Amino acid sequence: MIQIKLNGDDYENDVYPLVKAFYPEEEVKVIRQNTDNAIIKESVTITVDTVDSSLCVLAETEERQLYKEEVRVKEAEEERDILARKKIIRNHLKRMVYRCLNSLTGKELPWGTLTGIRPTKILLEKLEAGEAKEDIYRYMTEEYYCSEKKAELSLTVAGRENELLKDMDYQNGYSIYIGIPFCPSTCLYCSFTSFSIEKYGKLVEGYLDALMKEIQYASTVLKNKKLTSLYIGGGTPTTLSEGQLNRLLSCIDDYLNPSAAMEYTVEAGRPDSITEEKLKLLKAHGVGRISINPQTMRQRTLDLIGRRHTVRQIEEAFALARKTGHDNINMDIIIGLPGERKEDVEYTLEEIRKLNPESLTVHTLALKRASRLNVKKEEYETADFAEASKMAWLAADFAQKEGYRPYYLYRQKNMAGNLENTGYARMGKEGLYNILIMEEKQTIVALGAGAQSKFVFHDQNRIERVENVKSLKDYLERVDEMIERKKSFLAENEHLL
Repeated sequence: MIQIKLNGDDYENDVYPLVKAFYPEEEVKVIRQNTDNAIIKESVTITVDTVDSSLCVLAETEERQLYKEEVRVKEAEEERDILARKKIIRNHLKRMVYRCLNSLTGKELPWGTLTGIRPTKILLEKLEAGEAKEDIYRYMTEEYYCSEKKAELSLTVAGRENELLKDMDYQNGYSIYIGIPFCPSTCLYCSFTSFSIEKYGKLVEGYLDALMKEIQYASTVLKNKKLTSLYIGGGTPTTLSEGQLNRLLSCIDDYLNPSAAMEYTVEAGRPDSITEEKLKLLKAHGVGRISINPQTMRQRTLDLIGRRHTVRQIEEAFALARKTGHDNINMDIIIGLPGERKEDVEYTLEEIRKLNPESLTVHTLALKRASRLNVKKEEYETADFAEASKMAWLAADFAQKEGYRPYYLYRQKNMAGNLENTGYARMGKEGLYNILIMEEKQTIVALGAGAQSKFVFHDQNRIERVENVKSLKDYLERVDEMIERKKSFLAENEHLL
């Protein structure tokens, strides 16, 4: 066990994830200030003392002291702005904790002290401010202890995002997300709001009725802005029957004018939900970008993680998409899946090379709290830190050789190898919605069960969220309330957007 004892200002959200990244398999417990807790036998206690600008990090066991560092942050004392001062202290403290953990374990984290989900956001802001790339690179390696490779990757991604955003009038636009929370089955690693079509199929029509109410309402908002992108995700949107899918797409045509958007994406997702007729419907309704997501091309892994389809179905779905005119197809894979090693990822990438999609998103397995994989993690063998890193660089090397460039990147808690998810695409085939939502550059009006609208106030440098209920039953019964939540929020704030 690892104990974290916090004395002084509350930096739990900064210290805990860093400790957990170094000790992913250990139980990590936080002890509050003034709590009389003795050091537990066979545990390491890390004490963090913060008094104004005086910081101390101490690591010890019951028997001996393992590490100690004390410092007074003079730079913070000279800073008058309260928020800026706190940021200086926070970053300094995280570097101290990192040095302590590095000393204890001998490990280095590829992302250094960065524990947030948007590492490129910092770089993008600096690029937009006109800072030189070499200065930004140095900032990442010195301020956050980023590895050279991750600093290069994040700078490349931020550079491409900057290029694409310059071509968008994103501040005067908004995007719409529509959630279809149904799937053919629930995957082992999944914790998203999704419901098995076998169990909840009778509720689909009622769900569409409720969702269409929200779509009609969405057509009345933000009239002073243009629709930049429209994204239908899930779940698996193509779990809908052909008739249901046509009904949804027709409603979108009637109320949202998707032809005016720069991008219209549908996550077709699971190949066992894709038919030629559905692909024709997507094309006929103007959908310009789709995803067909294998996750792996190893049949044994597909069976293990609960993907009730075959590798052959992936290939057939992709061929049908090409046959029906889809020329912007993304494919998702996950590295670090149970039982897989570097050779399995290599095999998956080779099979994807034969299909030749326009973009490839490489996810790193994240142990989500609510997923079956996390609940029963002792039953499954997953990739360790070193193996996951090899897989990630294998995918990056493949992408470069095949003409894909990284264009968006984000991280999640409890990811294998403390790594990241990276979107790669050929020039001009990037997913614009992915950039807008990950970099929090634009208001996203989100519709459906579990959807979270995000309103971006550029002039005030703030973001507000309005959430829909996650429960399918609650959403069906309370859709009018979900509409009213957004309506009330916009009545007070729309003039500021």
